Amino acid sequence: MPRRKKVLILCTGNSCRSQMAEFFLRKLRPSWEVYSAGTFPAAEVHPKAVAVMREVGIDMSGARPKPVEDFLHESFDYVITVCDHARETCPVFLGGVRERVHMGFEDPASAVGSEDEILATFRKVRDQIRDALAQWVESTEADPD
Repeated sequence: MPRRKKVLILCTGNSCRSQMAEFFLRKLRPSWEVYSAGTFPAAEVHPKAVAVMREVGIDMSGARPKPVEDFLHESFDYVITVCDHARETCPVFLGGVRERVHMGFEDPASAVGSEDEILATFRKVRDQIRDALAQWVESTEADPD
C-alpha cells in the first residue's frame, strides 16, 4: 500500500488562496493529509473566498486561519507556496520537507472595484488554483513514494 502523502500549503494570511488550495486538494486526493497555514494569519477566512468555494460545492465555512508555527514540528512530503512573487514575499517553511513547490496566484483579497469585479477576481483565482492543483496532482501520480 502506498504511503499517505502529507502536504502543507502556505501563504501570508491563510485567509484566501491557501485555504482554497487546501480544500481543493483534499477533494482531489481525499487520502492525503492536507493542511494550510500563514506566516501572518488573518483573523478569519475571507467571506468572499468561502462564498466562491460554495459556488463549486465546497464548504469552507468552518475553516480558520492557522499560523505556520503550528506545523514546524512536523515533516511534509510537499510544501506548496501560493503567494504572488511579484507583490509579496513568499513564506519559507523551516520544518522537514521532501519537496517545495511554488504556484503563484494574485491575492484576491487585494482586489478593488465593484462588488461584481471583486467577486470575479475571487472566482478567477479560485479557478486558477483548482486547475493548477489538478495538473500538479496528475504530475505527482508518477511519483512512486
